[in-house]
Amino acid sequence: MEHQLLDYYKAIERTSQQMLEAAQTENWDQVVRLEGACAVLIAQLRHKSKTDELGPEDRKEKNRIMQRILRTDAEIRCLAEPWLNDLAQMFDRNSPAPMH
Repeated sequence: MEHQLLDYYKAIERTSQQMLEAAQTENWDQVVRLEGACAVLIAQLRHKSKTDELGPEDRKEKNRIMQRILRTDAEIRCLAEPWLNDLAQMFDRNSPAPMH
């Protein structure tokens, strides 16, 4: 079955939602795995978009999907920031003190 261009946007949105759900349960390994899956889907989308175009209605749907993906991404970042701060602090504690 050949995928339509809009199918890739929908798949990215589904994966993005799964990333949010994983982030909400602090399953960061799953977030990273899903981020990799998103990267593959985005690469496939870029390849497909070289030969295919969206019609006017599909472009509107694409825009709605992209807005939802951006909102989901923002929520993931808010959840990840404390984790990233904890990681940075852990590295700071394990780093040798700077020499003056």
